[in-house]
Amino acid sequence: MKHSEGFLKIVNDAKSRINEVSVEDTRARIGADPNARLIDVREDNEWNEAHAAAAIHLGKGIIERDIEATVPDKSTELILYCGGGYRSALAADVLQNMGYTNVWSMAGGWKAWKESGAPVESN
Repeated sequence: MKHSEGFLKIVNDAKSRINEVSVEDTRARIGADPNARLIDVREDNEWNEAHAAAAIHLGKGIIERDIEATVPDKSTELILYCGGGYRSALAADVLQNMGYTNVWSMAGGWKAWKESGAPVESN
């Protein structure tokens, strides 16, 4: 997908403040810590097609509204993903601004997850 210059500018700005993690590291972290959360921030229709196994869905449009009820402990490890790692970077930046201290964006997003052969679920 071709992204606009303005969108890429805000994503790169967010990426200067957040941490990214690979699919391999994501799987290891989720496996090692039963409290860690893998969060899909894609749109509802994207989630409904298929998503990473064990992920929860909090779309980018509602994550700020619902995260504190879903994950009240702000030290919980949160790994966010979207289609390619752009929207998740923006969402990770916002969650850090909300006081979450262990937030990551999964590099490559859903595309990288699928290409790695990681487990997926369909609704």
